[in-house]
Amino acid sequence: MAKAASRTIVSANGPYDAPANDRLYQRIARRLVEELTGGTYAIGDRLPAERELATEYGASRPAVREALIALEVQGFIEVRVGSGAYVSRLPGQGEEPGFAITAFELTEARILFEGEAAALAAAQITDAEVAHLDALVEAMTTENLLAEVTEVADRDFHMAIAKATRNAGVVRTIEDLWHLRSTSPECALLHAKARNAKVRPVVAEHAVIVEALRARDAAGARAAMRAHLTSVMDHLLFQTEEMAMEQARLALAETRQRYGGGTGA
Repeated sequence: MAKAASRTIVSANGPYDAPANDRLYQRIARRLVEELTGGTYAIGDRLPAERELATEYGASRPAVREALIALEVQGFIEVRVGSGAYVSRLPGQGEEPGFAITAFELTEARILFEGEAAALAAAQITDAEVAHLDALVEAMTTENLLAEVTEVADRDFHMAIAKATRNAGVVRTIEDLWHLRSTSPECALLHAKARNAKVRPVVAEHAVIVEALRARDAAGARAAMRAHLTSVMDHLLFQTEEMAMEQARLALAETRQRYGGGTGA
């Protein structure tokens, strides 16, 4: 049997051959599992920071983030906000990481498909459907005030635009993407980490999409949808870092207050 093609990823620990159809984050995750198996890290050890891993593997921060999330989902590591990633268990004999779709992969796909869906919908949408979108934007405003955001109105908004395309294939594709968003462990974990962070101007982003659809502006609707979903991508990448920085600032302020708050300048 012919040997499967592979790609080599080089790190400080030497070259590593991974299956050719692996994405970069999957190759990084496999390499990290190899290092766990080989004794580079022990249970309780802290992994290098994301920036260090990105430099080591010549990868982007999103790719490293995806790799760490894949390992966290499977219980190999625990990512502690404001502290880092720590080894929580070592792989068993022959155990390899498994992969579902990640939040970054999914959002990339949504930018492609939902941007074009919005453009197509602009030529088909009715006044009644635009009014329904207005109502959903209002519902999102109410939803964001709840202690636990359900995102029902958000999903309904995007599905309403898909249905306005009058294309069953588009509807099914976007419906499947939203299903993946809720069923992929990697997606669920990253969205959960970001959900309690500072709120983005998500309602305003959706309102811009509606205005382009109201004007039957296909190019504007495409651009507004892509801008919204690109903002989602940025939020997933950077908001958890902001949470970590804020926690570190609060801890530092508390320490200063405890030990130096009453001593004066």
